[in-house]
Amino acid sequence: MWLSLIFRVELSKEVVKQLRRVPKHVVAKLLAWVDDVEARGLDEVRKVPGFNDHPLKGELAGMRAIRLSKQWRATYVVTVKGTAEFVLVEEVHPHDY
Repeated sequence: MWLSLIFRVELSKEVVKQLRRVPKHVVAKLLAWVDDVEARGLDEVRKVPGFNDHPLKGELAGMRAIRLSKQWRATYVVTVKGTAEFVLVEEVHPHDY
């Protein structure tokens, strides 16, 4: 999988609904991440320390998460649709500490 070729992000229907209920600064950071991926590619954006992009373990193995604030996270998965690889953001949620 060539991550540098991933320049497309989709938000699931559930994420669109969730974004109506989360703080505006969280929505802004997620949209900034989407814009960044679409402009520079996922491989480059994963290097940005502010997003703390990391793979998940356990039941969520195969997914990744990004930090949107100290409390809020978004989880995503890299998906192949036809021949185009893209990121599907599946959930935006507060993180338990």
